[in-house]
Amino acid sequence: MPDYRYLALDERGRERQGRMVAPSNDAVQARLAERRFCAIVANVHAGVLEGQRLSDAMRREARSFPPLYRAMIAAGENSGSLPQIAERLAQLLERQAEMRTKLVSTLAYPTVLALVAVAVVVGLMVSVVPSVVEQFDTAEAQLPLVTRIVIGLSGFLAAWWWALVLLMIMLGILFWRALQQPAFRYRFDGLVLRMPLVGRLVRDMHAARMARTLATMVASRLPVIEGLKLTVQTVNNRVLREGTEQVVEAIRSGGSLSGALRATGVFPPLLVYLAASGESAGQLDIMLERAADYLERELDGFTTAALAILEPAIIVLMGGVVGLIILSILLPILQMQSMAAL
Repeated sequence: MPDYRYLALDERGRERQGRMVAPSNDAVQARLAERRFCAIVANVHAGVLEGQRLSDAMRREARSFPPLYRAMIAAGENSGSLPQIAERLAQLLERQAEMRTKLVSTLAYPTVLALVAVAVVVGLMVSVVPSVVEQFDTAEAQLPLVTRIVIGLSGFLAAWWWALVLLMIMLGILFWRALQQPAFRYRFDGLVLRMPLVGRLVRDMHAARMARTLATMVASRLPVIEGLKLTVQTVNNRVLREGTEQVVEAIRSGGSLSGALRATGVFPPLLVYLAASGESAGQLDIMLERAADYLERELDGFTTAALAILEPAIIVLMGGVVGLIILSILLPILQMQSMAAL
């Protein structure tokens, strides 16, 4: 996505020259290394040269410039503060990209660790265990219960692994199709929010993003209700989306932002409290910005703590499963040695 900071810098340079002309395509494209970005900016630039406003020209690249960003640019054009609003928009995008990168990097290691653990266990059960248990076929004594269970699971995986793969693919397809149904998707999203760790992560992440977006839009002299309406389109969780829509309707009916947030019951109390403080003090944008900063710090600390617990839990679980497999192999050997000693 093109960086709005370049638009802000280019706009300031034109203001210093006392001219309000179309952005310099060469100056912007010089900072954009990839051809796709250059093509996007060139298409917008062509629209400006044709006499369109910058916000209208951005509609040519609607996938790169969502309605929220176009509305902020339009507010800057109407108020004569386009450089400042472009700067705020760039900062908003940078913070959102920073949060996404932090979450991905935080979840990457435990995900890879879990996949490796599953691969190791499956490899042991399919290739190692069958070759070892062949040595016990001639044993006259009954094998231990743990050994018999492991041998049964190993034989099942070795013979029916393809069926398990097909079953997982079919279940994935059925689940994906079920998510397309509004009723099922709403119940599933509600279940996600009620989960002990994931629910708090999703709720705080949405609240922080909404608070920062609203703070930017209020500081850009855009109505709160318009900012909420545009924010609704970016919410994937259906329960949170319905809560945001209820906030929009409550404000349209004359209610306050803090009262509407409190009535939904799906937003963190901190956001509600700081929104109420901002409304009473006439500093809603500042208090929403503080709420976003606090929620992001809290989210960062929460993910770090959850990761600190999750990593050793995966390692302990993997060690327990591998230890159980080794125990199932060693027990018959020890049993045979004790019988031979007698």
